[in-house]
Amino acid sequence: MKKLTAIALSTLTVAGLSTSAFADTAYDDLRESRAGYDALSAQLETMGYQADEVTFDRAMTFSQKEAIYNEKTSELQAQFDRLESSN
Repeated sequence: MKKLTAIALSTLTVAGLSTSAFADTAYDDLRESRAGYDALSAQLETMGYQADEVTFDRAMTFSQKEAIYNEKTSELQAQFDRLESSN
C-alpha cells in the first residue's frame, strides 16, 4: 500500500511539473509572437504606417492568442513588403 501511494504521488508530481513546463513554454511562445509583432509594428511606424493594436474580445488560451499575433504579423509583413517595393 505504501508503494502504491508513493507511485501515485510521484505520478501526480511529474504531471504537475510537466503541466507547469508546458504553461511556461506556451507563455514564452506568446511573448515571442507579441515581440515580433511589436518590432515589425515599430518598424512600420518609422515608415509612416500606423499599425492597429492587437486586442482580444474574449478569453483565449495562450496558443489562440499566439495564432492571432502570428496572423497580424503576417499582415504587417505584407504591408512592409508593399512599402519597401514602392520605394
